Amino acid sequence: MAPSRPELWRVTDGQTFQALRERGRRARRGPLVVTWLAPEAGEVRPPRVAFAISRTVGGAVRRNRIRRRLRAALRELQATGRLPAGTYLVGGRLELAHLPWSALVEQLDAVCTEARS
Repeated sequence: MAPSRPELWRVTDGQTFQALRERGRRARRGPLVVTWLAPEAGEVRPPRVAFAISRTVGGAVRRNRIRRRLRAALRELQATGRLPAGTYLVGGRLELAHLPWSALVEQLDAVCTEARS
């Protein structure tokens, strides 16, 4: 039976964060920043994602709301085939909490595409 929603893996190890810093490609558009690291040769797995939401955005409730919205938008992109494999570090500012859904998905798609190119 197919999963009810596309699978995104979490980034949890320090080596991956170090690789993102050293070799990742970064793109910024509006309130979004995405750093992308290409998958290694022969690697077949779902996209791996980490989030960087600064405390300057607000308290934990606000940061978690932004993180949940970004995760859902990434799953939507993956379901439509617009989020290829690789490792993504997604960061954002306060405006993401109030951005209309369609605008959030389109901006996230554009900045992810820019980071991969």
